[in-house]
Amino acid sequence: MQDREKFTQKALLVQIELFSLKTKNSTINSSEEFRELAISSGATIYGEVLGKQDRPTAKLYLKKGKAEEVKEKLLTTCAELVIFNHDLSPSQERNLEKFFGVRVLDRTGLILDIFASRASSHIGKLQVELAQLQHLSTRLVRGWSHLERQKGGIGLRGPGETQLETDRRLIGHRIKSIKKRLDKSHNQREVNRYSRKKSKNNLVALIGYTNAGKTTLFNQLTGDLQYTADKPFATLDATTRKNTTPGIDSILFSDTVGFISDLPTQLIESFKGTLDELRSADLLLHIVDISDPDSNFKITEVNKLLRDINADLIPQIRVNNKSDLVNIDELKIPSDDPQIWVSAEINQGIDDLKEAINNHLSDGIYKGWISINSSMGKLRARLFALGCVQEERTEADLIYLSVNLGLKEMNDFIKLEGFNLIDEKELFSAAG
Repeated sequence: MQDREKFTQKALLVQIELFSLKTKNSTINSSEEFRELAISSGATIYGEVLGKQDRPTAKLYLKKGKAEEVKEKLLTTCAELVIFNHDLSPSQERNLEKFFGVRVLDRTGLILDIFASRASSHIGKLQVELAQLQHLSTRLVRGWSHLERQKGGIGLRGPGETQLETDRRLIGHRIKSIKKRLDKSHNQREVNRYSRKKSKNNLVALIGYTNAGKTTLFNQLTGDLQYTADKPFATLDATTRKNTTPGIDSILFSDTVGFISDLPTQLIESFKGTLDELRSADLLLHIVDISDPDSNFKITEVNKLLRDINADLIPQIRVNNKSDLVNIDELKIPSDDPQIWVSAEINQGIDDLKEAINNHLSDGIYKGWISINSSMGKLRARLFALGCVQEERTEADLIYLSVNLGLKEMNDFIKLEGFNLIDEKELFSAAG
């Protein structure tokens, strides 16, 4: 991994602001984030091309004049790679490479490359490889026509297959093989999850935008020495440790991969097993770099991804990290949101965070029995997906569930017709 990061390439960055996609929630410093990603991948930035246009063109993504500007910039800078802060279609990528005469990489390819350089565990490497192969499978071109057997000829007659088809078939086999291995890994996680529930250890997962300081805070809470760095995706492999610090009950803390806006679909799918671990958490610590002017946008992006993986109903405490770098009085923060102010780097506010975690896990969760109508199958599935169901009984048209459910979610569910709280004594006396 270290050798990979020492390797550098002369790169030219291209970022076009599309009026058709611009929203009020768009990130303020998208260009800066793009530069950080490029540098993190090992690129040496030799120039940037910025521009504005209504929408991408079908052939080159760029308008002809802007494409010519990029080509001219390549000649003057001698860059050997063009990186776009946009997702390109396979045909656009091929057309641009032909037009520029150098390799072209889009945003998805860039992020996949960073993930490939950071993954250290066996499972992490498999997850990244799966995402890369899924991305590559759409970008295979006919570069092996000299090996084509379908043209016939002496010694080459017969159905045969092109090299392109061979490559696709081999990639397909490899994808199936990786998915089988990841499924086994997922089954092992289920066993670990069951063991954790039996031992009655609470799981607290640290989530947040990349480079928000999750791993630094994780080390403070657990006494661990996980690798930290001021760069995107320094942590890729999920790590779980039991706390060793005084002032906290028996809790398992899990450090997770950082989120980012427009995270490639391939990565979400391949890391699904890892992200599924979040759904079994009893509490989420949403780590926010409060010194970042784009913090509100990044909070929205993280919550959006949580909804995508059905983890948005898990109780959440917002942790405003790097608070020593800002004037809190000047920030406009809603006072009703549960949040703690810390600086993990200088160990500031950690005791307040520990107290908030303890209070939430002891008083902020309803532990008891509920009943729902048997027709409420979607709600039952949602409760199981949250990992809050401890026991289930069925009687007539009712389903009885023993749950550990956050009070916020309980208040939402209790409004539903057919959802009721059950006294445990009444339940067992009726059964007897």
